[in-house]
Amino acid sequence: MKLAAIFLSIVTPSIAFVPQVRTPWTAVRTFSSPPDSGGQTTGIQFYPGIFEPCIPNVKLTRARDGSNGIAYFEFDRPSMFDSKETAEEVVSKDAITAMRMLDEEGEISTTDISAKFVNGMPSALSVKYVMTSEESWDRFIRFMDSYAEASELGFAGGGGGGGEGSGGGGQAKPRAASV
Repeated sequence: MKLAAIFLSIVTPSIAFVPQVRTPWTAVRTFSSPPDSGGQTTGIQFYPGIFEPCIPNVKLTRARDGSNGIAYFEFDRPSMFDSKETAEEVVSKDAITAMRMLDEEGEISTTDISAKFVNGMPSALSVKYVMTSEESWDRFIRFMDSYAEASELGFAGGGGGGGEGSGGGGQAKPRAASV
Protein backbone atom coordinates (compact mmCIF):
# COMPACT_ATOMS: atom_id res chain seq x y z
CA MET A 1 0.00 0.00 0.00
CA LYS A 2 2.86 2.35 0.85
CA LEU A 3 4.47 1.59 -2.52
CA ALA A 4 1.25 2.49 -4.35
CA ALA A 5 1.06 5.81 -2.52
CA ILE A 6 4.69 6.60 -3.42
CA PHE A 7 4.08 5.67 -7.06
CA LEU A 8 0.98 7.84 -7.29
CA SER A 9 2.81 10.79 -5.83
CA ILE A 10 5.60 10.40 -8.43
CA VAL A 11 3.25 10.19 -11.46
CA THR A 12 1.96 13.64 -12.29
CA PRO A 13 -1.52 14.05 -13.79
CA SER A 14 -0.06 15.22 -17.12
CA ILE A 15 1.92 11.97 -17.49
CA ALA A 16 -0.94 9.77 -16.32
CA PHE A 17 -3.15 10.72 -19.26
CA VAL A 18 -0.65 10.62 -22.11
CA PRO A 19 -2.18 8.74 -25.09
CA GLN A 20 -0.76 5.28 -25.63
CA VAL A 21 1.19 4.72 -28.83
CA ARG A 22 0.35 1.45 -30.50
CA THR A 23 3.10 -0.57 -32.10
CA PRO A 24 2.39 -1.18 -35.83
CA TRP A 25 2.08 -4.68 -37.17
CA THR A 26 5.27 -5.64 -38.89
CA ALA A 27 6.44 -8.82 -40.48
CA VAL A 28 9.77 -10.41 -39.77
CA ARG A 29 11.41 -12.94 -42.07
CA THR A 30 11.99 -16.07 -40.05
CA PHE A 31 14.83 -17.58 -42.05
CA SER A 32 18.02 -15.99 -43.35
CA SER A 33 17.80 -17.51 -46.83
CA PRO A 34 15.26 -16.11 -49.30
CA PRO A 35 12.33 -18.33 -50.20
CA ASP A 36 12.45 -20.21 -53.50
CA SER A 37 10.82 -17.91 -56.08
CA GLY A 38 10.53 -20.63 -58.73
CA GLY A 39 6.85 -21.30 -59.33
CA GLN A 40 5.79 -18.61 -56.85
CA THR A 41 2.05 -17.91 -56.97
CA THR A 42 1.53 -15.77 -53.85
CA GLY A 43 3.11 -12.37 -53.40
CA ILE A 44 3.15 -8.70 -54.28
CA GLN A 45 3.90 -7.35 -57.75
CA PHE A 46 4.53 -3.83 -59.03
CA TYR A 47 5.40 -5.05 -62.52
CA PRO A 48 3.37 -7.90 -64.06
CA GLY A 49 5.09 -11.25 -63.59
CA ILE A 50 7.80 -9.94 -61.21
CA PHE A 51 7.27 -10.65 -57.51
CA GLU A 52 8.70 -8.04 -55.12
CA PRO A 53 11.22 -9.64 -52.71
CA CYS A 54 11.20 -6.65 -50.30
CA ILE A 55 8.96 -7.44 -47.30
CA PRO A 56 6.84 -4.39 -46.39
CA ASN A 57 5.83 -3.09 -42.99
CA VAL A 58 2.04 -3.21 -42.87
CA LYS A 59 -0.21 -1.12 -40.64
CA LEU A 60 -3.94 -1.80 -40.47
CA THR A 61 -6.87 0.30 -39.34
CA ARG A 62 -10.49 -0.79 -39.22
CA ALA A 63 -13.77 0.87 -38.32
CA ARG A 64 -15.26 -0.33 -35.02
CA ASP A 65 -18.30 -1.71 -36.86
CA GLY A 66 -16.06 -3.55 -39.37
CA SER A 67 -17.59 -1.74 -42.34
CA ASN A 68 -14.26 -0.54 -43.77
CA GLY A 69 -10.52 -0.50 -43.22
CA ILE A 70 -7.20 0.65 -44.61
CA ALA A 71 -3.88 -1.17 -45.03
CA TYR A 72 -0.75 0.97 -45.22
CA PHE A 73 2.31 -0.68 -46.80
CA GLU A 74 5.84 0.73 -46.44
CA PHE A 75 8.49 -0.79 -48.69
CA ASP A 76 11.96 0.32 -47.60
CA ARG A 77 14.32 0.06 -50.58
CA PRO A 78 12.18 -2.11 -52.88
CA SER A 79 13.98 -4.07 -55.59
CA MET A 80 13.05 -1.69 -58.42
CA PHE A 81 15.19 0.99 -56.72
CA ASP A 82 18.26 -1.28 -56.75
CA SER A 83 21.28 0.79 -57.76
CA LYS A 84 22.81 -2.17 -59.66
CA GLU A 85 20.57 -1.47 -62.65
CA THR A 86 21.94 0.46 -65.58
CA ALA A 87 20.28 3.63 -66.84
CA GLU A 88 18.93 1.74 -69.88
CA GLU A 89 17.29 -0.90 -67.64
CA VAL A 90 15.63 1.78 -65.52
CA VAL A 91 14.35 3.69 -68.57
CA SER A 92 13.04 0.50 -70.21
CA LYS A 93 10.73 -0.18 -67.25
CA ASP A 94 7.22 1.17 -67.32
CA ALA A 95 5.95 3.42 -64.57
CA ILE A 96 4.54 1.70 -61.50
CA THR A 97 0.78 2.03 -61.88
CA ALA A 98 -0.49 -0.43 -59.28
CA MET A 99 0.44 -2.81 -56.51
CA ARG A 100 -0.99 -6.25 -57.18
CA MET A 101 -1.49 -8.75 -54.36
CA LEU A 102 -1.74 -12.24 -55.87
CA ASP A 103 -2.64 -15.56 -54.26
CA GLU A 104 -4.52 -18.75 -55.09
CA GLU A 105 -7.86 -16.86 -54.94
CA GLY A 106 -6.87 -14.25 -57.52
CA GLU A 107 -5.70 -10.63 -57.47
CA ILE A 108 -6.34 -7.60 -55.27
CA SER A 109 -4.88 -4.29 -56.43
CA THR A 110 -4.54 -0.64 -55.54
CA THR A 111 -3.29 2.38 -57.45
CA ASP A 112 -2.65 4.58 -54.40
CA ILE A 113 1.17 4.49 -54.53
CA SER A 114 3.72 7.19 -53.71
CA ALA A 115 7.52 7.18 -53.74
CA LYS A 116 9.78 8.75 -51.14
CA PHE A 117 13.02 10.37 -52.24
CA VAL A 118 16.23 11.06 -50.29
CA ASN A 119 18.82 13.33 -51.90
CA GLY A 120 17.03 13.02 -55.22
CA MET A 121 17.12 9.22 -55.23
CA PRO A 122 14.05 6.99 -54.68
CA SER A 123 14.29 5.21 -51.33
CA ALA A 124 10.86 3.85 -50.38
CA LEU A 125 7.33 3.21 -51.58
CA SER A 126 4.17 3.94 -49.60
CA VAL A 127 1.01 2.17 -50.66
CA LYS A 128 -2.52 2.51 -49.32
CA TYR A 129 -5.17 -0.17 -49.88
CA VAL A 130 -8.73 0.81 -48.90
CA MET A 131 -11.24 -1.89 -47.98
CA THR A 132 -14.84 -0.72 -48.25
CA SER A 133 -16.72 -3.75 -46.88
CA GLU A 134 -16.38 -6.65 -44.46
CA GLU A 135 -15.96 -8.97 -47.46
CA SER A 136 -13.01 -6.97 -48.81
CA TRP A 137 -11.45 -6.94 -45.30
CA ASP A 138 -11.83 -10.73 -45.04
CA ARG A 139 -10.36 -11.20 -48.51
CA PHE A 140 -7.38 -9.00 -47.61
CA ILE A 141 -6.76 -10.96 -44.39
CA ARG A 142 -6.85 -14.23 -46.37
CA PHE A 143 -4.26 -12.75 -48.77
CA MET A 144 -2.04 -11.65 -45.86
CA ASP A 145 -2.24 -15.14 -44.33
CA SER A 146 -1.19 -16.69 -47.67
CA TYR A 147 1.54 -14.07 -48.14
CA ALA A 148 2.90 -14.66 -44.64
CA GLU A 149 3.02 -18.40 -45.19
CA ALA A 150 4.63 -18.11 -48.66
CA SER A 151 7.22 -15.60 -47.41
CA GLU A 152 8.02 -17.55 -44.22
CA LEU A 153 6.76 -14.78 -41.96
CA GLY A 154 5.29 -15.07 -38.49
CA PHE A 155 3.10 -12.87 -36.33
CA ALA A 156 2.36 -12.94 -32.64
CA GLY A 157 0.41 -10.40 -30.69
CA GLY A 158 -2.68 -8.39 -31.44
CA GLY A 159 -5.17 -7.10 -28.97
CA GLY A 160 -4.54 -3.52 -28.04
CA GLY A 161 -7.75 -3.22 -26.07
CA GLY A 162 -9.99 -2.60 -29.08
CA GLY A 163 -11.86 -5.88 -28.88
CA GLU A 164 -11.49 -8.93 -31.02
CA GLY A 165 -9.95 -8.20 -34.39
CA SER A 166 -9.20 -4.60 -33.52
CA GLY A 167 -6.00 -4.75 -35.52
CA GLY A 168 -3.83 -2.74 -33.19
CA GLY A 169 -0.95 -3.21 -30.85
CA GLY A 170 0.48 -6.40 -32.31
CA GLN A 171 4.14 -7.10 -32.71
CA ALA A 172 5.71 -9.50 -35.16
CA LYS A 173 7.96 -12.20 -33.83
CA PRO A 174 9.91 -14.88 -35.66
CA ARG A 175 8.13 -18.17 -35.96
CA ALA A 176 10.02 -21.05 -34.39
CA ALA A 177 11.85 -23.04 -37.04
CA SER A 178 11.19 -26.76 -36.89
CA VAL A 179 14.07 -29.10 -37.53
